[in-house]
Amino acid sequence: MQKPSFTLSRYGAGWSANRRVTLIALALTCLLAVAAATAYLTGRGEPHRSSSSSPTVPSSPAPASSDNTRRPVTGTGSVPQPPQVADPLAFARAAAGMLWSYDTRSTSHAQQLVGMEAWMTKEGEYSDWASVSAQMPTPALWAQMADQQQRAAATITEGHYPSAFKQAFADDPSAITEAYIYAVTVTGKQTIRWAEDGRGAEDRSLTLAVQCRPSSDCSLVAIAPNVAP
Repeated sequence: MQKPSFTLSRYGAGWSANRRVTLIALALTCLLAVAAATAYLTGRGEPHRSSSSSPTVPSSPAPASSDNTRRPVTGTGSVPQPPQVADPLAFARAAAGMLWSYDTRSTSHAQQLVGMEAWMTKEGEYSDWASVSAQMPTPALWAQMADQQQRAAATITEGHYPSAFKQAFADDPSAITEAYIYAVTVTGKQTIRWAEDGRGAEDRSLTLAVQCRPSSDCSLVAIAPNVAP
């Protein structure tokens, strides 16, 4: 199988109008087919259960309604604020924890989206909000989850730079200075709970594109395609 090719420069140059998700390692140009990371709020299979009841989870990422992505809301519910850190690994671990955590008892679908968007880079030429918001279930499914008092917490195991990213950086260290975008793979566990003491847990992993310019706090660029660890 041919290895994916990465380039560290010109991330975001020549994007189409709908900003097709073609991410780079440091410019995250990946010749792999663009695939969203494991669905936010879902796993690759049913969680291991300790109760006979089951949570409401979609089998694959469901795009958030465009009518809800910009809806004015008050507060962000249980979604934490982004940390003020300049370390890509630390920020990526925190971002993964945010994406794998939620509480439908205290947070509406619109609030969850607003809280997630606060983590995004404000540089529009790099920001791929679509790849992040696509991890949200539909408002109708969120309402079903709320009926079951569904919530999730994340335990982060580690974060590291994928081997393809490290190789690209070694090949051209100066290319990072164009956009300061780093690829970071984070692993951990998501624990889900719902009404009547229902609970489940599963291992999680995803690769994030994180922007950390010098003398600035890091921010989230996108959920990246799966790359070699």
